Amino acid sequence: MEYNEDDFLNLAGLQHFAFCRRQWALIHIEQQWTENLRTAEGRILHENAHNPFFTEKRGDLLVSRGMPVLSRSLGVNGVCDVVEFHASSKGVKLAGRDGSWLPVPVEYKRGTPKENDADRLQLCCQAMCLEEMLLCERIPKAYLYYNETTRRLAVPLDEALREKV
Repeated sequence: MEYNEDDFLNLAGLQHFAFCRRQWALIHIEQQWTENLRTAEGRILHENAHNPFFTEKRGDLLVSRGMPVLSRSLGVNGVCDVVEFHASSKGVKLAGRDGSWLPVPVEYKRGTPKENDADRLQLCCQAMCLEEMLLCERIPKAYLYYNETTRRLAVPLDEALREKV
């Protein structure tokens, strides 16, 4: 099944829905959301990560920020905070670049790792969007970066997580 773009859900809404359905409804249906200290800190963190004019290359690594993604089969769209492209024979060709590159999404979050799957579901959905858009093989892992711990957490994108998405 393919969704019409007018019916797409925001990718961030997946995280909100998994965390609290009422919060999701307030934000995405009723459009009633006010910013507080935590959301302001998260917005500032994302402003730094979402700079689409900042791309860097470090050896066998390309870093793209604020990359728009969508999936017609899932009916979602949104923006990846960061997508790292690692040189890999299992990767995809990129315009203007030699070699093949494997995309690896990195999602920035304020706070610390959650006990539920909310953040991992959003990250896995980003990877699934990238796979559809770039016509690449399954992305095996992605990363969550938590601001309070200043560490990246590797997230295996296994079949169970993909089914939940």
